[in-house]
Amino acid sequence: MEPVLELRHLSKHYPEHRAVDEISLLIPRGAFYSLLGPSGCGKTTTLRLIAGFEPPTSGEVLLNGSSINHCRPYERNVSTVFQNYALFPHMTVQQNVEFGLRRRRVADVARRVRQVLELVELTGKESRYPAQISGGERQRVALARSLVIQPDVLLLDEPLAALDPRLRKQMRSELKDLQRRVGITFLFVTHDQEEALSLSDRIAVMNQGRIEQVGTPEEVYLHPGTRFVASFLGAINWIDGVGIRPEATRISRTATAAPIRSLPAAVSSCLFLGNCIQVEARLFSGQAVIAEVSRLDAAFAVGESVHVWWNPSDELRLLR
Repeated sequence: MEPVLELRHLSKHYPEHRAVDEISLLIPRGAFYSLLGPSGCGKTTTLRLIAGFEPPTSGEVLLNGSSINHCRPYERNVSTVFQNYALFPHMTVQQNVEFGLRRRRVADVARRVRQVLELVELTGKESRYPAQISGGERQRVALARSLVIQPDVLLLDEPLAALDPRLRKQMRSELKDLQRRVGITFLFVTHDQEEALSLSDRIAVMNQGRIEQVGTPEEVYLHPGTRFVASFLGAINWIDGVGIRPEATRISRTATAAPIRSLPAAVSSCLFLGNCIQVEARLFSGQAVIAEVSRLDAAFAVGESVHVWWNPSDELRLLR
């Protein structure tokens, strides 16, 4: 199947640095696709190049197989949901959602707006202004405004960042459900690995303007291709050049038999996290190792002699 969106050797250079450096991606039609990486890695710049807000230094952006490099932002059938939502404060919910349709002179505006407001569960809030609704509702208005024009790709630039943690988790679930129902390709930018892992069909991990790895959430977490990907996707212990996730690291009071890997250590701290206890143990080499153990297991005391162990099948052996 032809991808809905393709980036070919796309670059954006500024005098002081290369924000995007020769990236190539194929975004499948109907996918929830995430660009994941730390601040300053180039993911938002990539989104701006796709939307047409900035011209690329080199490379191509193709939509439905055709280059759109020459197209102005309003000529590209993509839509953007910004981190701050960019709603018009002097317009009602209805007027904000209508705005893009009226600029495009689309017929049957009222019906399309009504349908999309039902989709994001904002029926009855049409006459309210952004200041009169909650943060979660403002996010839904921004989504409705983008979805109503029926884009080929919806670009989302950290749209959950402004929400409090509880609402953020709620909206994460709603966002995934919404994408499944509308079937539009979502290209989602985030620095939050939990967000990307829970929402995405595929993830492109970015670092310093380049793509480090592309894969399903399971692939990039369980089989990272680089030390950067392994470390950015979650906590990890590096023991003799091998990576072990804390949830795969075990603590016991007695040594285990081969083929289990086992090293003597001493407990240096225990942290109660609710769903588990995070135990830090220090190997005889002086290296600190983190293990996440069940809170239902026997408690460990600081200074206690223990054995840190893991299964060889849980080792992450990286190419670079």
